[in-house]
Amino acid sequence: MPIPLLDISDEEVHTLLNMEEGHFLDLKAVEITPARVTVAVSAFANTSGGEVFIGIDEKMGSHGPERSWRGFANQEAANGLIQSLERMSALGNHYNLEFLRNATCNGVAAHITVFKSREILTASDGRVYVRRGAQKLPVDGDEALQRLKYDKGMSTFEDEYIDADPKVLTNSATTIDFLMNVVPTAEPDEWLEKQRVVMNGRPTVAGALLFADEPQALLPKRSAVKIFRYTTKAQGERDTLAFDPVTIEGPIYDLVYSAVEKAKEVVEAIKKLTTSGMETVSYPEEALHEIITNAVLHRDYSIAADIQVRIYDNRIEIESPGKFPGHVTPENVLNEQFARNPKIVRLINKFPDAPNKDVGEGLNTAFEAMEKLRLKRPLVEERENSVLVTLRHESLGSPEQLVMEYMEGHEEITNPIGRDITGIKSENAMKRVFYRLKERNMLEQVPEKRGRNAAWRKPRP
Repeated sequence: MPIPLLDISDEEVHTLLNMEEGHFLDLKAVEITPARVTVAVSAFANTSGGEVFIGIDEKMGSHGPERSWRGFANQEAANGLIQSLERMSALGNHYNLEFLRNATCNGVAAHITVFKSREILTASDGRVYVRRGAQKLPVDGDEALQRLKYDKGMSTFEDEYIDADPKVLTNSATTIDFLMNVVPTAEPDEWLEKQRVVMNGRPTVAGALLFADEPQALLPKRSAVKIFRYTTKAQGERDTLAFDPVTIEGPIYDLVYSAVEKAKEVVEAIKKLTTSGMETVSYPEEALHEIITNAVLHRDYSIAADIQVRIYDNRIEIESPGKFPGHVTPENVLNEQFARNPKIVRLINKFPDAPNKDVGEGLNTAFEAMEKLRLKRPLVEERENSVLVTLRHESLGSPEQLVMEYMEGHEEITNPIGRDITGIKSENAMKRVFYRLKERNMLEQVPEKRGRNAAWRKPRP
C-alpha cells in the first residue's frame, strides 16, 4: 500500500513545533539513524504506544529550545527507515506511517504512530526497550523481561506453583462444595489436575485463588480487597478516614460478592446534597459489581499489592494492581478483550451464579448502568503499575439544569451549595454558571447578600 502524503496547514505546523515531548511523543531530526528510530518504536510498542515525528530540528536559543521544520528531501529518502520498521515485526502491524508537508516548509516529515503491541518488540540492536516519561529505557535481565511479559499478558502468574500441600485445594470446603454443586461425580484430586490448577503434585496460583479456603495465607498482600472510606471529596489522607480500612478475604468467588456487599453498605451511609435536598448516595449495584469483578479477575497477581476500593463523598475509586495487558488501552477497553488470567476467568464462570456472567462485557455493563441512573460515565486510567476506575456521583445534567431543579424547592442557592449539587470544584467556575443564568433572566443575586455571603434567587416581579 502506498504511504499517504498529507498537506497540513501553517497552524498545524505551529502546533507540531510546540508539542512537548513526553511519555507518548518523540520529535527527531532527519539525521536520526533508522536503528535509533527502532529504539523509540520498541519503547512505545512495549509500553502504551505513542508517536514519533522525524524532520524536526531543535537548537538552544536565547529563550530556550527553538524548533524548526526540516524534513526528508522526498519520501524515497526515508526508505531505509521504512525497511527497519518492517523488520521489527513479522506482521508489520505495530505502526502506521504517513508523510506530512507544508507549502512553506522544507521537505516532508515522517509521522509514525506506534501501537501498543501484543508481543514484545525488539529494536534493531537486539535489545528490548520501554518508555518512562520522555526516556527510552532498556529492559535488562531475566527478571525485568519476565516483568514485561506479565505486563503484556504474554506470561501469566496464575500458572506459577505455590509451595504448599495440594490438600489445601483437594480437601478444602470450597472445592468440595463446588464439586457437589457443579460436577458431583468428580473426585477432587483428579478434577483439579485435569483443570491444571494442581500440576506435578503442586497447587498453582490460580488453584489457590479459586479453591483454597484461605488463599491470603498462601498469597499474602496480593489476594485481598481493602475498602477505605474517606469523608472528603479531596484526595484521601489518614485524618479523613472514617474508620480503619476493611480487609475482605476468601476465595475469589466469595471475595467478589463480599467486597461488593461491603462497599454498598458503606456507600448507603453517605448523605449528599442534591436538587431535592439531602439524599442517600446511590450507585448502580451492577456497575459496582462488574468493576470489582473485573479488578479481581484481571489484576496482575505477580504484584504484591491488594485491590483498593476507596469511597469518597462524591466518587468511588477501584484500583487494581497491574497495567492493561496486551494491546488493551483506556481508549479501547470497551471494545477489546484480553484475559490476563484466562484459567481463573474460565473456571469461575463454572460456579453457580458466576460473578462474570457476561464474559467480556463487564465494563460495558458498568457504563450502561451509570448512564441509566443519569450519572457520568466511569473514568478509566492506566497508571504506572495499576488500573484505576472511578465511579463519579455527578449527574449527566448540565450545571444550569441542576441549579434550576434545586431552585424549584428552595428560595436561595449559594456557591458552596451549587458546587455540591453540580460537582464543580472551582468557586469561579460556579460563579460563571450563576452569571449565565442571570443573563437569561433565570436568576438574580440577592441584593443584601454579597461577598462571602453571596446568594442567588429567582428574579422577583
